[in-house]
Amino acid sequence: MSQTRQAKRLADYQAPSYAIDTIELEFDLAPEQTRVTAISQWRRTGEVTPLVLDGQYLQLEGVWLNGTLVTNYQLDDEQLILEDLPDVFELKIVTLLNPAANTALEGLYLSNGAYCTQCEAEGFRRITYYPDRPDMLAVFTTHIIADSTKYPHLLSNGNQTASALLADGRRRVSWFDPFPKPCYLFALVAGDFDVLEDSYQTRSGREVKLAFYVDKGNKSRAEFAMESLKKAMRWDETTYGLEYDLEVYMVVAVDFFNMGAMENKGLNIFNSKYVLADAESATDTDYFHIESIIGHEYFHNWTGNRVTCRDWFQLSLKEGLTVFRDQQFSADMGSPTLCRIDAIKTIRTAQFAEDAGPMAHPIRPEQVLEMNNFYTVTVYDKGAEVIRMQHSLLGAEGFRKGMDLYFARHDGQAVTCDDFVQAMQDASGVDLQQFRRWYQQAGTPVLSATYSYNSTEKCLHLSLSQHTPATADGSAKLPLVLPVRFELVSAGTDYHQQQLLVLNDERAEWRFSNVPDDVVPVLLADFSAPVKLQVQYQTQELLLIAAKAQDGVARWDAMQQLWSALVHQSVEQAARLQQEKSASAQSTVMIPQALIASMQQLLQQPLADLAFTAELLTLPGYDTLAEQYDEIPVDAILQSLQDFRQQIALALQPDLLACYHKLPRAPYQYSQTQTGCRQLQALCLSYLALSGHDELLLSHYQQSDNMTDRLAAIKAAVFAESHTAATMLADLGQRFAQNPQVFDKWASVQAISPSPAVFDSLAALSECPQFSWTNPNRVRAVYGAFAMQNPLQFHRTDGRGYLLLTQILQKLDAVNPQLTARLVTPLLSWKRFDQNRQQLMQKQLQQLLALPGLSNDLYEKVSRSLQ
Repeated sequence: MSQTRQAKRLADYQAPSYAIDTIELEFDLAPEQTRVTAISQWRRTGEVTPLVLDGQYLQLEGVWLNGTLVTNYQLDDEQLILEDLPDVFELKIVTLLNPAANTALEGLYLSNGAYCTQCEAEGFRRITYYPDRPDMLAVFTTHIIADSTKYPHLLSNGNQTASALLADGRRRVSWFDPFPKPCYLFALVAGDFDVLEDSYQTRSGREVKLAFYVDKGNKSRAEFAMESLKKAMRWDETTYGLEYDLEVYMVVAVDFFNMGAMENKGLNIFNSKYVLADAESATDTDYFHIESIIGHEYFHNWTGNRVTCRDWFQLSLKEGLTVFRDQQFSADMGSPTLCRIDAIKTIRTAQFAEDAGPMAHPIRPEQVLEMNNFYTVTVYDKGAEVIRMQHSLLGAEGFRKGMDLYFARHDGQAVTCDDFVQAMQDASGVDLQQFRRWYQQAGTPVLSATYSYNSTEKCLHLSLSQHTPATADGSAKLPLVLPVRFELVSAGTDYHQQQLLVLNDERAEWRFSNVPDDVVPVLLADFSAPVKLQVQYQTQELLLIAAKAQDGVARWDAMQQLWSALVHQSVEQAARLQQEKSASAQSTVMIPQALIASMQQLLQQPLADLAFTAELLTLPGYDTLAEQYDEIPVDAILQSLQDFRQQIALALQPDLLACYHKLPRAPYQYSQTQTGCRQLQALCLSYLALSGHDELLLSHYQQSDNMTDRLAAIKAAVFAESHTAATMLADLGQRFAQNPQVFDKWASVQAISPSPAVFDSLAALSECPQFSWTNPNRVRAVYGAFAMQNPLQFHRTDGRGYLLLTQILQKLDAVNPQLTARLVTPLLSWKRFDQNRQQLMQKQLQQLLALPGLSNDLYEKVSRSLQ
């Protein structure tokens, strides 16, 4: 079936002319011929128009109108159109599906012995003919018929209402969801699982059954996720007054899944990597993400399910808001500073890159070809930053009032981003009219700051200005509302002043009186707006902020700014030497002694929060630094980072060793104290590996009782190109790699090796029995890790990395278009590289565009990048 290339536009939205009150679905499951019977009750709500139902990859058996077989209809590859309908009617539609052949993992598919669905954004049209749009809400009843021995668990949305053994030995199970929902929230799972059960008592006293369905033998590995779910339920009641509303909450963990998880009403479907965890297979980072994503999908019950999107252009209504909520939850469960740093890194890498590339779009886009391409860091993570700014402007109390009003007005409705902002405005009395530009305008604003001190008046003058550079979508750039958290710190006194400045014009000035003459302004504390900050700090000023700012994020950011400035200096020097073709001049920029001394003090006297200490000692990554350049100097950035790490390893070797050995290693627990200890030890190990210490690497690995420590030793060895890496990788592969989650880690750490031999490793990994071209997790672990986390080898000047990725995309596009559309991302920003790399990347993109039968998912991104 060929897909159309017709773009969808927000401006074309029209309310539906028909409403569905109820739909009753029956699934007679069979691997190659599942029969779906859909009986729906309709009523006309608008003008008399043809009824257009979406459908793809379906075999239509028949259509009945009020019990009478219909033969007069229009049918093509994507739509079923019915005309001359009464005002109130019943439709019965029977379709046949082939779940076993559905490698795209959209709609109903069969993988790893289990049936599963994924309907967001437009997967329900692969199940039956239906208006596959989020503003069509209906009450769903679902019946599932399947072999009771092969598939003892037959699950769907809502509460189970019946279960009966049929005469032929199969079982028929019925589910009823009393809450009207769009079809993208429909879910069905059938399989043979281990079940971890628990319960939760809501604040009103109702008992909710909790159940996690996991692959056989993994029941104990779901216990952390279960505890995370109960924490999330309690947190949402306490923080937002939101209580769960069904009798049961189910989570199914599957290994074949395009996304991280899906919030289907009452039946969440999760990528198994975000449910299963134990010390042998999961890292501290995995535990953090499991808790966060379990919370995220649960919070969708209200921000996404009970109140949903009118159309997919409003996707950030549910995703930006729910990411913000899961960030709040994670901060309350652990360290607010570390959680904030984690979110900032995502914005400064992937989201800033998206704004600077061909796919730049506002958090509420205006146009799209393939809805799956909407699931971006802009919609999710920048969307969360926009919610966070409203929280800053309104305050915690005002924001809660806005949330309460939002639910009171719109429970059970499909609404828009404007409806959300209006609720915030009406509840707080704060005028948010200009603020709405954040929803309409693409791009990363640049916030420029200058300041001066008047010793006569004892006052500090601060000037802020903003501008948003042009983006690929060509949209107009108007001044935005920028909340700027501000702090004054003094070198010689304990003087502090904090407040929130709001810049809503192109330029504004502030005057602060009666302040000491040595004050330094801390700008954009807590990263209070998703902008790039330009301010000329001196090294000593940044070190002062890093030492004395009350905001932990500002302290970390000061260290990041120090390193960024040094990298810029190094890049400029490399360019100058290349231009002069001079080999005699000093090519390496030396780290200032004051910065070395600051790092030394942190190693000798770590802060109480060891993980925060590690963050203060960590250099910015390549991706963060790349987003600070219009034309990315790949080689110079990578060489600078290598030089600086080597200098640190040499200058601080005794302190790194002492800090490493001083930190205790206790039996594994996932706790804030232990996590910080492991993170700081891993940081020390990564620097020490650059100056040898092979025995220490092996000892760290061999004495580890957990995956976090094992992987820390392996990564340190791989990046230092130590011969010990092969020994540890062989051991890890032999002992643990039968576990899918461990295989992914084992594969990824090989895929990001800086050695040219990585290409041989990639080929070998794809031949492993655990690898599967139809499993997105496996493909991402090998080729996604290589393309997105190995800049040295991916961006080789001979183009070998680009060629390899293109070959993978050609192989996979017909198998799983969503996967290829995500994997192509590193090629899309080809215009931001030097001429040689531009030509090499452009050539590969042109080859992709010329492929026959190219999916809409990949076509949209490749064609836009070549414009």
